[in-house]
Amino acid sequence: MKNIKSILLLLVVILSLASCNSNAKKTATDDLAIYQCPMKCEGDKTFHQPGNCAVCKMDLALVETPNTTTLGVAEISDESIFNLTSEWHTEENKTIQLKDLKGKTLVMVMIYTTCKAACPRLVADMRNIEAQIPSEKLKNLQFVLVSIDPEKDTPEKLKAFAKENLIDGEHWTFLQGSKNSVREFANVLAVKYKQISPIDFSHSNIISVFNSGGELAHQQEGLGVDNKETIQAILKITH
Repeated sequence: MKNIKSILLLLVVILSLASCNSNAKKTATDDLAIYQCPMKCEGDKTFHQPGNCAVCKMDLALVETPNTTTLGVAEISDESIFNLTSEWHTEENKTIQLKDLKGKTLVMVMIYTTCKAACPRLVADMRNIEAQIPSEKLKNLQFVLVSIDPEKDTPEKLKAFAKENLIDGEHWTFLQGSKNSVREFANVLAVKYKQISPIDFSHSNIISVFNSGGELAHQQEGLGVDNKETIQAILKITH
């Protein structure tokens, strides 16, 4: 008899723990859901729990549900550049991390604004690629130019460079980092660069394409080369 009571007590404890875990999961999900009165009696006011409108008494309608990304299920892969935690300044002087670019196809190149030889041709290649992308896909595409001369290429300098070269639209971004973050990123892209004078660098001429998850999908090497394969790679992964 005592054994039976002990078993029953153990079952009650297990069921209680399971119920608690279930409720905890439900609460975590409910906190991410958003409800609103279908008549909008209180304007745009929203709630994180189901219930009734205090004015018209109608059931609150579910207007937004949590997705796998919000719940942390869809994480970036080990091969993603979004794993890099360094901070960067944009030409608008905003501080971002690379993961803030997540969700779009990225076309990236490393340049410096005082360059008079290779960099203008790299920029021309980027513009040529842009010109061959259908307009409906540009909204899911970001052209990113990373400076290898962060001391001279301030956000203000990068902004001026963007305007001078007519590449200051919403789908163009310039990044200034620290010397360490630039070196780290160059290693990821297999870009080699070296300062050969106070104002000049020798560097690789590589345009890299990343998918929306920050994984390398294609690289184009050289200046003024046929970028047909690069464009095909971009179109293939851009929705």
